[in-house]
Amino acid sequence: MRKKLFQILSISLILLCLVSCKSATNITSQNTTITIASRDGTFINIFNAVKGEFEKTHNCTINIVALSSDEIYTNTLKDIKNDVASFDIIMVDDPLMPEYIQKDVLCNLTQLGYTDDEDFVEKSRLLGKAPYPLGATFALPFSGNVQLIFYNADLVGQNIDLSNWDAIYDVTKTVNSRNKCGYAIRGQSGNPIVSDFLPILWAFGGDLFDNNNNVILYSDNSKEALNFYCKLYKTGCNFQKDELVAAISNGEAAIGLGWPTWFISESGVSAEIAQIPGKKDSSSPSLPTGEIGNWLLGITNNSANKELALELITFLTSREVQKEAVKYGGIPTRTSVFRDSEIITKYPYFDVIYQGTNNSRVRPRTAKWSKIEEVFGEQLVKCINGEQSVDETLQISQEKIEELISE
Repeated sequence: MRKKLFQILSISLILLCLVSCKSATNITSQNTTITIASRDGTFINIFNAVKGEFEKTHNCTINIVALSSDEIYTNTLKDIKNDVASFDIIMVDDPLMPEYIQKDVLCNLTQLGYTDDEDFVEKSRLLGKAPYPLGATFALPFSGNVQLIFYNADLVGQNIDLSNWDAIYDVTKTVNSRNKCGYAIRGQSGNPIVSDFLPILWAFGGDLFDNNNNVILYSDNSKEALNFYCKLYKTGCNFQKDELVAAISNGEAAIGLGWPTWFISESGVSAEIAQIPGKKDSSSPSLPTGEIGNWLLGITNNSANKELALELITFLTSREVQKEAVKYGGIPTRTSVFRDSEIITKYPYFDVIYQGTNNSRVRPRTAKWSKIEEVFGEQLVKCINGEQSVDETLQISQEKIEELISE
């Protein structure tokens, strides 16, 4: 009986081991697909260059869907209504963070077990926090970007004074007197003209909100800033984004504000770069001015693969991947990459971007920012076209933004 019992137990253990091994084999052989809603352009090249390593080590497939920024936004808001997300990971334009949090789009990474990485440049790291700037982490900074001045040295010279806005006006006025475009603006309604004007508004001491979220746009500082913006525009031209980049790069226009990702490609930078001045004149106090505009990576709340997605966005924002991304025109968000001696030697303009990031300003953290850009942008266009005065523009904008906030 003992012998038979031993044989039965042995056979049972063997069968149990076989079943366990088979189950383990089935688990490890499963190939999970992680889908990323990516901004089109160079970001696709970056993802494709590095995803193979992660797919191999994690036995998964990474599916990249290329979309415009508007398409990411529209598709994301539709996708959150589904039980299971079509996109596990989305690229987030940082001003949309408050709206995405309010609409429960993003997974709380802190609750998922993520610990903040202090190697990220602080201004970039805080963009993924909700409530901003000291809340939980909901997204990681993938691609750095901060507004800077871009200029054509052949038109203006190498040693020009760009330390304050009065000095910039003198340069653009001189260029204009030679029948060239002095200052290039993006004067289209909505985000383009608002983004173009805000650094000047801030440098002149104006703002849209105070610390208690009261609208304070209609002020003497704002009037002075908008009058100056109109005067500056008279020395130059109004371009769409691609036209502005081409005009400054090829010497049609002298100076304009822009984002590094517009001018930087695998072959290098197509114009000279400088920080946006925080002073209206040489005697003014210096204020933070350039908009920070990072692209973040967040995980959708209805993703079926949150844990694996967290491993992936941690990998995609790692130091190693950011160094690789530089080859494709990527902008770092990590201090260690910005300060890497090899990077600085090969891409010296990254030092200006790093300094600009540390001196940047975040756009107002409100879920209604997109709508505010629409109404404010409409009024700014009317102003530069001479359809209404500076005073009328700011007063109407103040009233319309107050209406939006009170809704």
